[in-house]
Amino acid sequence: MPGPPSTILLVTPVWNDSVRLAGFGGELAGALAESGLPVRWIIADDGSDAGEHVALERLCGSFRLVYPGVSLHYAKEHRGKGAVLREAWALAADAAWVAFVDADGSVSAREMLGLIQEAVAGGISVVGVRKRTATTRVAESFWRGLAHRGYLLAARWLLGLRSADIQCGAKVFDGDAYRRIAPILMENGLAIDSEMLAAMDKLGLGWRETAVNWTEKDSGKVRVSRDAWGMLCALWRVRRRLR
Repeated sequence: MPGPPSTILLVTPVWNDSVRLAGFGGELAGALAESGLPVRWIIADDGSDAGEHVALERLCGSFRLVYPGVSLHYAKEHRGKGAVLREAWALAADAAWVAFVDADGSVSAREMLGLIQEAVAGGISVVGVRKRTATTRVAESFWRGLAHRGYLLAARWLLGLRSADIQCGAKVFDGDAYRRIAPILMENGLAIDSEMLAAMDKLGLGWRETAVNWTEKDSGKVRVSRDAWGMLCALWRVRRRLR
């Protein structure tokens, strides 16, 4: 059902993620309840195993006691993060803002709420970036950091994207800006972040980058050895389409 024009639609994509969602979801429910913002929070399941549905229903019920504006959405099949995000965002097609935050808690709930508040106050899309500053810290392994920097260089070379961090799992997009790029988004997997920013850049749609505290989680779904090649191939696909 479409939400009111003032809706801020926040999606947390999950895939067999009930264990890590249990901790982060409770934190996020509390932060949303305290914020006073008109956020519709959707936990979007990307075709998890059948047993996960029971766990997600239980978790969502507990979150709803803290923040009533949370609901579950189930994709019919597992297609990837990009696909389930687009599917969930379409549930409130006229939302003023669309946002997502990963379920692993690498970016804390309060950091995510800060990004939403910054976007609404400034009237501009805001993306979180892993960046060490006087007030933010990044805790990641050597190999994860190396892969991160390598991917940034590849995205700059292939797509012309100049960003401090393309793949951080905490982003807030102006609803009108998202609706302009939505028809050309095709990546179903992890490269959806890169595709969205590349599409916005091509159409001259700006965004603000805000440094956030970021902590690598052992339960995270990204595996450098497994996912690197696929994400580089995705950059090539995005380059060809946007050209």
